[in-house]
Amino acid sequence: MHTVIKKKLERFRFVRLLISIYRMKAVRALVPLLIIGLVYLEGQHELKQIHLGKIIHDLKSVPVSSILLMLGISLLSVAVMSTYDYLIRRHFRLQLGWFRTFRYAWIANTFNNMIGFAGLAGAGLRTLLYKRSNVPTSVLAPAIVFLSPLMITGLSLLGWGTISGLLPADRLMQAHHWLVFAVWGMALYLPLFVLLQRSSLFAKWINRGEGRTAWLTVGASVGASLLEWVFAGLTFWFIAGELLGSVPPVTIFSIYVVAAIAGILSMAPGGIGAFDLIALLGLTQLGFKSDHALAVLVIYRLFYYIIPWLIGLVLAALEFGLPGKKGAERSGDKVEAPLTLWQKIWGSPGQYTFLGDLGVWALGKLVLASGLLLLLSAATPELVYRLKVTEELLSLPVMRISHHLSVLIGFMLILLSRGISLRVHRAYIWTSLLLCGGAVFAVTKGFDYEEALFLLLVALILWISRTRFYRISVPLSSKSILGWLLLTSAVALGYYWLGSYTHHGFLKHLPPGIRPEWLRQHSNVAVTAIGGLIFSWLLLILLAALRPQRKADTLAADKDMLRLERFLAEGWGNALSHKLFLGDKSFFWAQEGRVLFAFARVRDKLVVLGDPLGPMSLLRNGISEFRQAADLYGLSVVFYLATPAYLPAYQSQGYRFLKLGEEALVPLADFDAGGLRNASLRSVRSRFEREGYVFEITEALHSAELLRELRLLSEEWLAGRMEKGYALGWFSERYLQQSPLALLRGPGGILLAFASIAPGYDRKKTVSVDLVRHRKDTPDGAMDYLFLCLMEWAKLRGYGSFNLGYAPLFSASCHSGALQEEKLARLVFERGGHGYGFTGLRMYKEKFGPAWEPRYLSYPASVTIPLLTLDLVRLVSRHPEEQE
Repeated sequence: MHTVIKKKLERFRFVRLLISIYRMKAVRALVPLLIIGLVYLEGQHELKQIHLGKIIHDLKSVPVSSILLMLGISLLSVAVMSTYDYLIRRHFRLQLGWFRTFRYAWIANTFNNMIGFAGLAGAGLRTLLYKRSNVPTSVLAPAIVFLSPLMITGLSLLGWGTISGLLPADRLMQAHHWLVFAVWGMALYLPLFVLLQRSSLFAKWINRGEGRTAWLTVGASVGASLLEWVFAGLTFWFIAGELLGSVPPVTIFSIYVVAAIAGILSMAPGGIGAFDLIALLGLTQLGFKSDHALAVLVIYRLFYYIIPWLIGLVLAALEFGLPGKKGAERSGDKVEAPLTLWQKIWGSPGQYTFLGDLGVWALGKLVLASGLLLLLSAATPELVYRLKVTEELLSLPVMRISHHLSVLIGFMLILLSRGISLRVHRAYIWTSLLLCGGAVFAVTKGFDYEEALFLLLVALILWISRTRFYRISVPLSSKSILGWLLLTSAVALGYYWLGSYTHHGFLKHLPPGIRPEWLRQHSNVAVTAIGGLIFSWLLLILLAALRPQRKADTLAADKDMLRLERFLAEGWGNALSHKLFLGDKSFFWAQEGRVLFAFARVRDKLVVLGDPLGPMSLLRNGISEFRQAADLYGLSVVFYLATPAYLPAYQSQGYRFLKLGEEALVPLADFDAGGLRNASLRSVRSRFEREGYVFEITEALHSAELLRELRLLSEEWLAGRMEKGYALGWFSERYLQQSPLALLRGPGGILLAFASIAPGYDRKKTVSVDLVRHRKDTPDGAMDYLFLCLMEWAKLRGYGSFNLGYAPLFSASCHSGALQEEKLARLVFERGGHGYGFTGLRMYKEKFGPAWEPRYLSYPASVTIPLLTLDLVRLVSRHPEEQE
């Protein structure tokens, strides 16, 4: 029986392990990769038949009239997707104008096409956009929930068309049997959707008690989705017809439906990979060459996805990037949300969140796209007739120099796009100049006026949004530098491969007798790629070396102890204020010097010790002022060991909280060593007094002989361990001279223990112990006697409470609803050397009957808590001499 139960428990644990593994984002990312890999294995034969040079030649030879027709049809299909927004506008009676609704729909739908098929990215952007138009949350949330599941119902209906034979794709599914299950799975989504729409639960929570969804509304919902997918399929068919000649429309449309279903199930952004490979397999089954089939996919991706998305980026940048919003953006009141795995890869806005940085994010991506466009243009051959025109107007050396400079500017724009997203003013200036220069060189290298117009448009949008670029600089971490180095190296490698391969293939397919000298220079691609990469990084390093990041040190320059003494003398201190005399904290004076923030910097964070000091009425404005000053340099402000009274002020700034532990405060008015509760303490005092132990208080300044005694005792107590810092006092003669000391001597006058006394500078509300050290052979109960005498001394001098210090709670943030990040942070705080070993510390302090008051870590939502935790451990563990 015992064995059976044990086996059941093991199976249960195994199931829990599987669930835990599935919840890991990295594992979930493997699903689309596995599907793409499966499709690749089945279609590798067709992929091997592709000749990129031939594709480039075919694309370059497409007539302008056909390009305009294909682009027009694609933009019309994207515009049709706005029916979703008009549907929810009418169903939920949203007070939005027709054009604004269309504009919001275009932004949301094009972003959703690029980032995810399933409608999640679009839902997040709609939430943000409608929130800007003052749509109430009570209306907005049901509208988004209503919209999200209906976006693939049209594809589900088309799946039934495939199953019934109206849209025949038998050859494709017979060759790849797993597609049968994919089509059936998508088809079954429609009846489930209809049942959900007509359910009483949906009526209660989504329709806000107005009854079940009307059949007309359900039909309109499915119709809107069907309209989207039909137009998308017709766009695919029209492009195939323009590039491949006469094609059977129903068969091509059927291939599109199956490919779209595969793309949805892959969960990859835009269905990239799975959709393209299935569509390629279907077209080659019809007898078309792989080169021609891939050309169809390239044009479809370009006209239906990329160009509309670039238009969406422009609209988003203009929507959020108009002048006059600088103050609103920097108020420090917004909350940034964590990103999903795919969003982290793209760096995109979070889903279902109110993100204020969409404008600069879009601008950064426009600059990135500009750099990639320049490199793509330089890597692929120019049109022959344009080269002839350019050669007639300019000399060949000028064209070559323009080509190399275009590559260099492309790499620089890629690198500077990060600075644009981070709103750095110098990045804006350099990017604007490079965009204008890139437009000039795009014309002089091959008369690419389309690229020049795009670059000038991006430069214009940057100028319109110029007030958003206010930061003086941002920290450069080795991790980010390595990441961008790898990215640009990969881009350089791709440029070399694309340039070498396409030029060689393009030359082979030119008509006889046409061999422009410029097209024979494909052997220089490697030199151009390496040169562009190296020179762009050299320029970046030069800019970084000359950047005004050192001005950020002015934030940490103020350590005026005399001003601190005058400020604390006014009674604005707290239990942590005495630690400011350690010399490792910097001071920021806000609200004309009436609010003080004492902080230390670690990486890109300014960690404030405790709460701000000053009048509570000035606190919120003071926090905003400090955050704005830090934000000029891309730094975040964190509050360590924050108290409950200040949490509303932090919460109003969009901060989150992690409970670190509790502080033991002994109310001295109620403390009586002679009471029944303290009988054990009273017996300890009697024993030590009877045996001749002496407690004494020595006022500063202390003698050199006493300081030598204290140092010897401290070194014995440390036993070779390194001193901790920041929130913990360390042995410093200069610091010990700032306050009285409590000493415990044995019968022979030998110093057994000492404690430094830290006044609270709060009109005698609180007094604390700070640095506490004792000998190894100190008898049991000696520290009890020391603390007991200290409390009685503090009570006689009129203090309200005695602070025994902070003790972490092992249960903090470990409840069942705690975030995984918080649990990890808790583990690091407990095990990461954040003190000298806190096990049993709370139990020891309990004997003095304290009141426990919680202490928190207060941090912006944009900060990742595990990284913040490691930074705090690094800060506390930093050698004190490094902090002074």
